[in-house]
Amino acid sequence: MNDCCEKVCFDGTSPAYRRALIAVTFINASMFLVETSAGYLAGSQALKADALDFGGDAATYAISLFVIGKSASVRAKASLFKAGSLALIALIILGSTLARVLSGSTPEAITMGGVGSLALGANIVSVLILLRWRDGDSNVRSVWLCSRNDAIGNMGVIAAAVLVALTHSRWPDLLVAFVLATLFARSAWAISQQALSELRRQC
Repeated sequence: MNDCCEKVCFDGTSPAYRRALIAVTFINASMFLVETSAGYLAGSQALKADALDFGGDAATYAISLFVIGKSASVRAKASLFKAGSLALIALIILGSTLARVLSGSTPEAITMGGVGSLALGANIVSVLILLRWRDGDSNVRSVWLCSRNDAIGNMGVIAAAVLVALTHSRWPDLLVAFVLATLFARSAWAISQQALSELRRQC
């Protein structure tokens, strides 16, 4: 095995990485509860989408913790499961957002912006915690992509809140939800392709 392969295929077997995963799992689980409640109170599809992502990420990190130290095949299969979960989240967000297009009211912009800002802060902390482990096998990579997606999603929610306040329209909220669904689908594809590659070569 060459140095390049060793670098790319870091499998998470590090006490510091385990501690980092435990920390971001707690952050994401907490924000899932906060954003789910706020999403329904504010009537915001973007907040609900972001909350669903927080919940999915908390589960992803828990799975990642469980498979650390397991065989390359087990880790790759876990990554495929996580990619499938991301794709499912994308479909749920897309379907619920399409339903809101047909019937729905303008969300409450102040709650959207406030909770979106809180979520962005939580995700910036998560990104900083995981920054040194952004490369590795598909299991490690999926953790980084989820955290990055969250930070991007939070900025989208904040932007949507500003536009909702300025336009008094629900369309910015719905547009951000659609964008988040696309982002999750792209990440699911990237993770699944890396995992399938690892299964083929058993790096």
